[in-house]
Amino acid sequence: MTDLRVGIGVDAHALEAGVPLVLGGVSIDHPRGLAGHSDGDVVAHALIDAILGAANLGDIGSLFPSGDEQYRGASSLDLLWEAYREVREAGWELVNADCVLIAEEPRIGDLRDEMGERLATALGVEASRVSVRATTTDRLGFTGRGEGLAAQAVALLAR
Repeated sequence: MTDLRVGIGVDAHALEAGVPLVLGGVSIDHPRGLAGHSDGDVVAHALIDAILGAANLGDIGSLFPSGDEQYRGASSLDLLWEAYREVREAGWELVNADCVLIAEEPRIGDLRDEMGERLATALGVEASRVSVRATTTDRLGFTGRGEGLAAQAVALLAR
């Protein structure tokens, strides 16, 4: 029997004027972006936590502390690559990942495939292993009020 592990990741950031918006590694033309120590990419951050959790290697904050200046403004795709390198060194390989953006806007229907491809490229896996979807909260909560964006991801690893 193959050794399988599943992990879940969740991330949320406030929207802020004058900050570029990056989701799933894709820059999006939007009046506000996500406040964060790195580029604030909630989709990539949730995926990082999912793969690290599945491998029992901690979380994004333990690997990339927000107080560490070397990560200020960092590309979350670079962080994802580094996190997955740790996962592979621990003997794990990604089977698949599913990422969900929680937001009223921006609408990402036309960008989902590109986001999945960029995340998969950062992981060094086939694009078919990474899906990106989106949902709204029907205007409920901080995402519904447009105060921020959130994402969830689940990852399945095999040894």
